[in-house]
Amino acid sequence: MRINNYISSSGLCSRRQADEWIEQGKVKINGTLATIGIEVNPDDRVEVNGKLLKPEKKHVYIALNKPPGITCTTEQHIKGNIIDFINHPKRIFPIGRLDKESEGLILLTSDGSIVNEILTDKNQYEKEYIVTVDKAITPSFLEAMSSGVRIYNPVKKEYTVTLPCEISKLNSMIFKIVLTQGLNRQIRRMCDVFGYEVVKLKRTRIMNIELKDLPIGMWRDLTPKEVKSILDTKKER
Repeated sequence: MRINNYISSSGLCSRRQADEWIEQGKVKINGTLATIGIEVNPDDRVEVNGKLLKPEKKHVYIALNKPPGITCTTEQHIKGNIIDFINHPKRIFPIGRLDKESEGLILLTSDGSIVNEILTDKNQYEKEYIVTVDKAITPSFLEAMSSGVRIYNPVKKEYTVTLPCEISKLNSMIFKIVLTQGLNRQIRRMCDVFGYEVVKLKRTRIMNIELKDLPIGMWRDLTPKEVKSILDTKKER
């Protein structure tokens, strides 16, 4: 197993953070400074910041119905962070993100090896949302949204065109949309291009994992079938 995967499997951090620690000289294998990409054997002694590390043998995978106002971050100095909100006994990480103002399904796990990997844009996994807007939905709006929308990326200071998506009208001001991207505030930015403001945004599905009747603010453990679908996806990478 690669060293960053070994560290993240302990639930200590993500693979990205593990790589940063390795580069900073904070990781040793059998007393020797580790390097990026080095393999670790089961009987090797791995230390992070001078402390012996042992990978978790059993990880947790949970689904939360996130309320509006909760921020999907592991930085616990941020008020209203998702980690303090759940207060899980194990160290967990959100898989992907959901805007602070939005609500609905977000997955979390102690398996750091899959954080920031399962739901990246290039994997194109489906995420389903129910969206309420501030005015009547027109056929032209639905067609334009589904065909790909040119939106501005303030970070990269450039425009990008969203991938085509499935969208259907539920009533005069509510639609369902299925995305295979995870651009920052994507749906809100897409709607804004056509003069629509998002009043409410709720994610109801990620891949085959559905929110269903999970009460807002509550979480549940994923079923064995749901966990298998995540791990099988990881193996395909």
